[in-house]
Amino acid sequence: MDRVAFRAQTIVADVVLAALAFTLAFVVAPAGAHDFDASGVPSLSLIQLVVLYAALAGGFSMLFRRELSPWRYASIPDALVLARIALLTVGVFLLWVFVLTRAEGLPRSTLFLAPTFQMVATMGVRILRRALHEHALDSFSPLKTVNDRMTQSPSLLLIGPPALADSYLRDIARSHDRTYTPVGIVGADPRDVGQQVRGVCVIESLENLDEALADLRRWNRYPRAILFLEEPGRLKGLTADQLGRLKNDGIRLLRLPSIVELAQHDGVTLLPMREINIEELLAREPIELDRVSIGNLIRGRRVLVTGAGGSIGAELCRQVAAFHCAHLTLLDFSETSLFEIEREMAETFPHTSRQAVLCDVRNSIRVNQAFAAEKPDLVFHAAALKHVSMVEQHPCEGVLTNVIGTWNVAEASKACGAGQMVLISTDKAVDPTNVMGATKRLAESVIQAQQSSGAGARFSAVRFGNVLGSGGSVVPIFKSQIERGGPVTVTHPDMERFFMTIPEASQLVLHATATCADGQGRDARLFLLEMGEPVRIMDLARQMIALSGRTPGKEIEIEITGLRPGEKLTEALLDETERSLPCAHKVLEVVSNASMRITAGHLAELETLADRGDVDSVRRALFELVAEVRGQRAGGTPNLRVVAGG
Repeated sequence: MDRVAFRAQTIVADVVLAALAFTLAFVVAPAGAHDFDASGVPSLSLIQLVVLYAALAGGFSMLFRRELSPWRYASIPDALVLARIALLTVGVFLLWVFVLTRAEGLPRSTLFLAPTFQMVATMGVRILRRALHEHALDSFSPLKTVNDRMTQSPSLLLIGPPALADSYLRDIARSHDRTYTPVGIVGADPRDVGQQVRGVCVIESLENLDEALADLRRWNRYPRAILFLEEPGRLKGLTADQLGRLKNDGIRLLRLPSIVELAQHDGVTLLPMREINIEELLAREPIELDRVSIGNLIRGRRVLVTGAGGSIGAELCRQVAAFHCAHLTLLDFSETSLFEIEREMAETFPHTSRQAVLCDVRNSIRVNQAFAAEKPDLVFHAAALKHVSMVEQHPCEGVLTNVIGTWNVAEASKACGAGQMVLISTDKAVDPTNVMGATKRLAESVIQAQQSSGAGARFSAVRFGNVLGSGGSVVPIFKSQIERGGPVTVTHPDMERFFMTIPEASQLVLHATATCADGQGRDARLFLLEMGEPVRIMDLARQMIALSGRTPGKEIEIEITGLRPGEKLTEALLDETERSLPCAHKVLEVVSNASMRITAGHLAELETLADRGDVDSVRRALFELVAEVRGQRAGGTPNLRVVAGG
């Protein structure tokens, strides 16, 4: 009822403004200036003309649903609609008056002044309402003292395009946020320099950031924080040395919430800014989420994530909850990790139905019980032993978790009627030289062995490179070494790796899942990301030292330690038996020519050896099986073409 009354008030206001506009136009019109000479024809009184004009204006306002456009959000499209209403009103009004009285007594200029006054009035009150809503008139208040006008909050420098700066400044005006005071904008385009956005000047382009900071220091407005309006990976021209100097100066480097974080806070007008991680500064331009297809895939469905407490598993849980799944099952064998992610989900997504399950994927009976109880529609299998050196020392554990665990999850997914299962794989599975890579390659083969032409779950695997900031990755290791004062240890000066951020890796998994769900056929598929050029670890170490404000080779030394067992200088994304095809934006599908198909019989012997703890036999059997999978020797039962997607 209140909503109907509010909308009625909008129509009544437009009618009253139209009536006042016509009255004013009629009064100020020169006397005797008529459209037609129709002597002898009775004319309408001013009141009748005003009522007719106002009624037509109200009718057109309802026709164009102006009551659905809140005044506090008035914009250019609203102004165009109001102009259309005014022109249609005066046009139809003239026809009516001409038919009734041949326009006797109607000044000609009224037909031009009335719609003009009507447009000015209807748009003017909307602009005033928006100005009040955004507190745009505060700075013009004659009651403000000099102290009120002085900057009371820390200075903030905005870095990004003026369009995004406009959105941010509008949001803080609406929320009356006074955490920071914007003192300038550094844009990407030099042509924007000198322009103003809501009273804040574009003082320099990004390539002249040092000059902009020098000017701000000279004007006594040196920023205490810098806000990146775009993802840092998109900004070109920033160097690690610059960012390191800024951090040494005590400047906070901030960014706005990402699209995933926005999805987690529906209804919040302005989210708090947060500190930028080093991982975000090192990252390349991120991929974009296909939010429509992913939303259609996840919304209203039951999702289970194994390894939910790990870096990738936890991020998958956050993104799945943000897309409004019906129920989320968090499965992990680490009590501490499971407790942390379950607590985070309870705080961040309190309304999402969820269940934490403490379970080891190596225990097939327990896995089947958990899947039968939770009945997931989608399964993301992120549980794995992933550290190369640790798995190299403990190959039996690697086989039991990465290979047998994957088989258990796949079988449980089929048994509980899941619609789709996705394996998280790695580029180390390509031409593996270490036990961890070999177990993940065998896990991919386990997924490929699930292909079926009949009804049942769809299976896919996602292959990507190193993840910045994940547990045990090189970035946190370098960070801790830098904090201790060095040295930073690099195994080889020419070592290269592919890198992506944790959110980007998780988004790839969701891309792959949506792509597999939309694809034709029931074949298991393997996907990978277009990861660009590999990064030299030596360059990464130097960049991180510079970001910390230190000088590589002087304040922080870099020490070469030599390659570890099973470690390669470079990683590849495709094996010699594979080729890639474009699949989605920055996502490739891998087609394999290998004919080997893993069966339960292949894994039974491997599991027996692993349970027995026979390290040498496990290592030998593992690499022999991987060689057969890659087609390097005969073995196994031949199978039709295997298709994998990424």
